[in-house]
Amino acid sequence: MDKVVVITGASSGIGAALADQSGRRGARCVIAARRAKELEAVAARSGAHAVVADVTRRPDVQRILDEALARFGRVDVWVNNAGRGITRSVADLTDDDLDEMFAVNVKSALYGMQVALGHFKTRGAGHIINVSSLLGRIPFAPQRSAYNAAKHALNALTASLRMDLRADWPGIHVSLVSPGVVATDFGLHARGGGVDSRQLPMAQPPEEVAEVIADVIEHPRGDVYTRPSYRDQVVAYYSADDLAEALPAPRPPRP
Repeated sequence: MDKVVVITGASSGIGAALADQSGRRGARCVIAARRAKELEAVAARSGAHAVVADVTRRPDVQRILDEALARFGRVDVWVNNAGRGITRSVADLTDDDLDEMFAVNVKSALYGMQVALGHFKTRGAGHIINVSSLLGRIPFAPQRSAYNAAKHALNALTASLRMDLRADWPGIHVSLVSPGVVATDFGLHARGGGVDSRQLPMAQPPEEVAEVIADVIEHPRGDVYTRPSYRDQVVAYYSADDLAEALPAPRPPRP
């Protein structure tokens, strides 16, 4: 894989696994995250170049591109992977809850798309990959409320960008990757706390998700689920006459 790949949210989980996977396939990676110690550890084992950055800040996202260009001269693929969950019902959401979910899960990706796009248009080629969630298609985890909403918004922005580019910029690919539950510390780091995602049944190893993304890098396509069964669930959900009836039954009230 003779590509220069930028990966955000790469200090752990899917992003770290993708840095490892891409490095083994021959890519030159630039990895970004806020946690310096963890990020440097990933860089040390994967051979990636680390950039400590907060991708909810547009100047930091621009700096990631600038450092990538200074080191490698170009960027071929930009993976918007940074994200954070929440454990809060709709009735209990605060302004700060909603603002953070959209800053981390939507605006960070928007900044990445816009910054990368400027570079890709100068080259007439490039690939933007946005890591979403199955919850961005089916909001069957109500405690994730604002996270579900943010991922739905990310999906819409991704599709809109793809349509915008299709006619005049056929060399610029836009992909959306939707995992389900992944065996990372995502749940523990959710706003409001949460269960350890690694303990949930059917959690997908981050290495397996990274392998799917690495394949998308080598063989670009628009909309990808990290397990075939996820696509089947989405098709079944949107085929229902009443989407409310397609969601799981509500839990009994607490005593």
